[in-house]
Amino acid sequence: MTDKSALSVTVLAGGISHERDVSLRSGARLSDELRRTGHAVTLREPNATLLSDVTENRPDVVWPALHGASGEDGALQALLRARGIRYVGSHAEAAGLAWFKPTAKVLVDRAGFATPKWLALPQATFRELGAGGVLSEVLSGIGTPAVVKPAQGGSAQGVTIVDDPSDLPRAMVDAYTYSDTALVEQKVTGVELAIAVIDTGSGPRALPAVEIEPISGVYSFEARYNAGETTFYTPARISDEVAERAAETAVAVHELLGLRHISRIDVIVDAEGTVWFLEANMLPGLTETSLVPLAIEAAGLTLASVYDALAQAAANE
Repeated sequence: MTDKSALSVTVLAGGISHERDVSLRSGARLSDELRRTGHAVTLREPNATLLSDVTENRPDVVWPALHGASGEDGALQALLRARGIRYVGSHAEAAGLAWFKPTAKVLVDRAGFATPKWLALPQATFRELGAGGVLSEVLSGIGTPAVVKPAQGGSAQGVTIVDDPSDLPRAMVDAYTYSDTALVEQKVTGVELAIAVIDTGSGPRALPAVEIEPISGVYSFEARYNAGETTFYTPARISDEVAERAAETAVAVHELLGLRHISRIDVIVDAEGTVWFLEANMLPGLTETSLVPLAIEAAGLTLASVYDALAQAAANE
């Protein structure tokens, strides 16, 4: 396939991760928009027959709208690629780098970009070295306020902002509910931005940054997916100079990690204008309250046209 045409697209949504419901909403909305441009869309869950089905029926494109390990750790992408199935999104190697947040932070830090000071602590560390001593070192090395989050996963599940040192043990337990490794970061105060990066074949470009202002002060799971819990500003309320620097950082991180087609890079801009990298999302949410659709619309584009272009790009690679 070398030119634009109606495609057969299999959208994968659901799965067994903690983010199943979000994935179902992303998949439904994505499917609706793809159908608007004339594509034949099959919306299905991943299951034991998926690989044999796509191998036998060979859709033009598979679009994983899966969140959590089932879609973002790279395993699915490796299997699709091994079967010769084209798909939207990053390849397995890049997916793995973005999925494990400490690895992404190491690469970003080595490349000279700012990222909050952090410690990555496997749960086994507490069993081997003792909780008291480990927690004491965390408080000494990172201090408070701090952000404790699972080293893998999204949608703010298992994320806690720790202002009082006495709350750190509970925050670690919450993070370990979702991952065997917890990431403890120094909290940076500033303007939180989500920057979508898209590449339909002519190179990655950043869309207008979405500024996030949760009413509760914390961009929790509820604040992300319940309408009215968060105020979004597109474009963000930052200077043109800072917006350009944030966009350049997002594109650079997208390329540094080897991401493909679409990503969302989350950053915080502090009072001095420094752009701090937080994490990269290689399969960002596409629900009615997600940030990438807001960025697409803020750029003066339609969801249908962008999703169509991404599907066409995948089909032609």
